[in-house]
Amino acid sequence: GDRPLYISIDIDCLDPAHAPGTGTPEAGGLTSRELLEILRGLASCHLVSADLVEVAPAYDHAEITSVAASHAAYELTTIMARQIAASRDA
Repeated sequence: GDRPLYISIDIDCLDPAHAPGTGTPEAGGLTSRELLEILRGLASCHLVSADLVEVAPAYDHAEITSVAASHAAYELTTIMARQIAASRDA
């Protein structure tokens, strides 16, 4: 409904193939595409805050974990920005 939502994303929810740069890699996790799809599905929720944790660039020579994390953060920020704009227009 319209109840406030806080979401916390631990980047190790992604499979190590998509996010090797974390302190606790979890085999069998989501793909980065699946995570972004889930986040985009939250567009109608009343997202008030979010965090994204466990990104450890020192463990990721290709920086793909940081790329996945930045895209997830972008999606979350976009949802919140759209909600602010919609509330101003109302």
